[in-house]
Amino acid sequence: MEGRVWTVSWGRAASLLALALLLQGAAGCRSVREGVGLADVRPRSLRDVPSERLAFRFEADVAEERLPERVRKDEAEEPLASVRADFEGRRGNTEALIRTVVDPTGQRALALYGTGETDKDFRIDLYSTDGQFLRNVMPRDLTGVFPEEVAWSPDGQHILFAGVRNPALTAAPTPREEAPAPPELTPGTAAPPGTQAPSETPTPPSAIIPSVQTFSTEQVYVGNRDGFELRPLTLRDGLIYFQLEWSPDGQSVAALACKEDEYNARLSQGRLVAGRPRVITLAGEERLLDDRLTEVAPVFSPDASKVATAFEYEIAIYDAASSAPTAGAASLAESLREASVRYDERVFKKAAPAQSNSPAPPPAEAPPGGDVLISYNPFVRLEWTEAELIYAQTAYVHFFSNEPAPTIKYLRWHALHVSPQAALLAG
Repeated sequence: MEGRVWTVSWGRAASLLALALLLQGAAGCRSVREGVGLADVRPRSLRDVPSERLAFRFEADVAEERLPERVRKDEAEEPLASVRADFEGRRGNTEALIRTVVDPTGQRALALYGTGETDKDFRIDLYSTDGQFLRNVMPRDLTGVFPEEVAWSPDGQHILFAGVRNPALTAAPTPREEAPAPPELTPGTAAPPGTQAPSETPTPPSAIIPSVQTFSTEQVYVGNRDGFELRPLTLRDGLIYFQLEWSPDGQSVAALACKEDEYNARLSQGRLVAGRPRVITLAGEERLLDDRLTEVAPVFSPDASKVATAFEYEIAIYDAASSAPTAGAASLAESLREASVRYDERVFKKAAPAQSNSPAPPPAEAPPGGDVLISYNPFVRLEWTEAELIYAQTAYVHFFSNEPAPTIKYLRWHALHVSPQAALLAG
C-alpha cells in the first residue's frame, strides 16, 4: 500500500517537474524574442503587409445607407458664386467659366474657363474665394485638358492638372528645347534619371508667365499654391495621361496612361478610354504598376501605402512605395455572377420593363444553361474609404454615336474587405 502511494506521488511530482521546465523554457523563449524585438511579429496595419500577402472578402450589393456620404451623394458641383460673379461682370461672353476648385483651406480657388480658341481647351486662373482675381496660371502655349481632374493636393500646397501643347496659342517666351521621349516603362522601373525639367523661377503677377516644356500629348503638370513654379511631372511625349489622383500624403500621383492610337481606338469603338496604371512622385519618378489596360481610375489607400484599380471583374492592389513592391488581386467574376443571379431575380423579374428613349444596351453575358444576366457588369469605379474597406461599383457604360454622353445603367455598389492573410496573423 505504501509503495503504491509512493509511486502515485512520484508520477505526480514528475508531471509537475516537466510542466515547470516547460513553463521555464517558454518564459526563456519569450524573453529572448522580446530581447531581439520579436515579441509580436503580427502586422500593426496594412502598411506593414505586402500586397501579395493580403486576404480579401467580397460583399455584394451594399445598401445605400451604408455607403459613405461622398459616395452616396455624388452630386455635380456648382462654380463658386463669388468667382462666377466676377466672370459674369468683368469678362463678358469671351471667357466661359467651366469649373472652380477650392483649396483645402478654403482661401483660394482655381477657375477653369474656356476661351473659344479651340473646341476643347481651358485656361486656369487663381482667385481668392471672395472672388478677387490673383493671377493667370498657365503660359500661352499650354492648354489644360480633362477639367474634372484638376485638383489641389491634400495639404493645399500644390495644384495638379493635365496639359498639352496648343499650336493655336502663341508661346512667350520661346519654349526650351524638348528632351527626347524615353522608352515605355516596364513594371517596377523608374523613369530614366536626368529627364526632369527644372522648375521655373517665380515671377510677379504683372510679368509675362514664363513658358514651360510642352508636349504633343497630354502630360501631368504641377505648380505651387501661388500659381508659380509650374512644371511637367511627366515627360513622355506620345503617351496620354488621365484619371489623375493625389496620394493622401500629397507626395505622389496615381494615373492611367496609354498611347495616342489606343486612346482614339477606344473612343471610336464607343468604349471608355483605358490606360496602364502608374505612380509618379513629385520628383518625377514614375513606376508602371501593370501592363494591362484598365478603364478604372486608380485610388490610394488612406495611408498612401497602396494603390488599387480594377480589370473587368478583378480588383488589383499594389504597393505604392517600396524597395521591392508586390501586387495582389481578388478575382471576383464568379462571386459577382452569383450575386447578379439573385439581383436580377429580385429587381428585374418582378417589374415591367421601363420605357426609355435611350438605345437599349446589348444583352449581358449569360451563364452556361442560364438566363441573360442584366446586372452582371464589370467594375467601373473604386473608392478606398477605410484602411480595410474598398467600395467597388459595377455598371453598364457605353457611348452611342447619336448621344453626346455615355449611357450608364445598372449601377451597383459592392464592398471588398481587405486584411492580412491568416498565416501572417498566426506568426
